[in-house]
Amino acid sequence: MAQALHPNVAGSLFATDGKHRPLQDALMGVTLVLGVLSFITSFFHGLHLLSSWTGLVGLVIGIYGQWISVTTRERFGLVVGMGASGVGFLISMANGGLFGGLF
Repeated sequence: MAQALHPNVAGSLFATDGKHRPLQDALMGVTLVLGVLSFITSFFHGLHLLSSWTGLVGLVIGIYGQWISVTTRERFGLVVGMGASGVGFLISMANGGLFGGLF
């Protein structure tokens, strides 16, 4: 009865292999937080510096997280966070960019 020891999680979107991966979970959480922050602040013209830098850092952290991710749950959170980071980054680049016209 090997199936009794291993639950069937293959059909779940948030399937995991039952192992703890604190680095991947932390990268996913940071990417999601930076993505939401970048997306929300991109709609305020005066916050384009914050939005552009958080979007850029969110994209970089998300790309590294995708590189070392193992489960679908990690990849799903990373893609959502990178999408929000990317949208926030591009909107803030249109409003003033990374350096706000200093260069």
